Amino acid sequence: MAVDLHMHSTFSDGSESPTAIAAMAAAAGLSGIALTDHDVLDGIPEARAAAAERGLRFIGGTELSVLWREQSMHMLVYFLEPGPGPIQDRLEDLRRGRHTRNLEMVDKLRDLGLDISYDEVAREAGTGVVGRPHFAAVLIAKGYVDSVPAAFDRYLASGRPAYVPRMRLTAEEAIGLSRESRAVAVIAHPHTLHLRADEFSIGFRELVARGLGGIEAYYGEYTPEMRNRIAEICAELGIVATGGSDFHGKYKPHLAVGVGTGDLRVPDEVMDQLEQIR
Repeated sequence: MAVDLHMHSTFSDGSESPTAIAAMAAAAGLSGIALTDHDVLDGIPEARAAAAERGLRFIGGTELSVLWREQSMHMLVYFLEPGPGPIQDRLEDLRRGRHTRNLEMVDKLRDLGLDISYDEVAREAGTGVVGRPHFAAVLIAKGYVDSVPAAFDRYLASGRPAYVPRMRLTAEEAIGLSRESRAVAVIAHPHTLHLRADEFSIGFRELVARGLGGIEAYYGEYTPEMRNRIAEICAELGIVATGGSDFHGKYKPHLAVGVGTGDLRVPDEVMDQLEQIR
């Protein structure tokens, strides 16, 4: 059987509820899931209950945007629960920083002549944390762009005119706080770091020494060859090769629960390996 350990719900920038995600996972024949909403743990109780109802194993977590070697890196942190704790306490600071950044992005878009307000973006997000996919949805609704990728390419991606960097932990800080919280830190979709495959093992060795627990090898958009190579690097480093679809619902419609673009399969033993390394 297979698992999916990278998914986002309406509590951050996904379009589906935790309950709906669990139902999709069960329908896809998965044995376990993780919910990894950005900077927030609020969806974990609902996701756990929905997973239990369907006989799915469950891990609660979050996805952080951290700073490593002067570039943005995404890091998944597994085995977290809502409430006080070393990393949980920092999430509130990150959410405040995200809110300030979102207000600045609205100002930039308005300066570019686009009629957009923060209230419109917040309504798109509903009860979840506001993120750039919600900006993209509003831009689409108003006819400024015709797709989420176009919104990022034209306005929202790093280096584009409406992009604003936000508060980040360093990768080393995130790993340290994860260890203090009895959690496991994993590098998400490392291809976004624009490193060659042969640079991964060299570049990440120092983070393994700090306590990095894994790298996302089985990712929704990877070729089989890339998945296998990153899994080999994880074996060389003695860490877990994890994986997931990066499901966001309508905001990334090409990625489906459990299978990514269609051929993804994350081995179910990955959940056991994460428990062991924890």
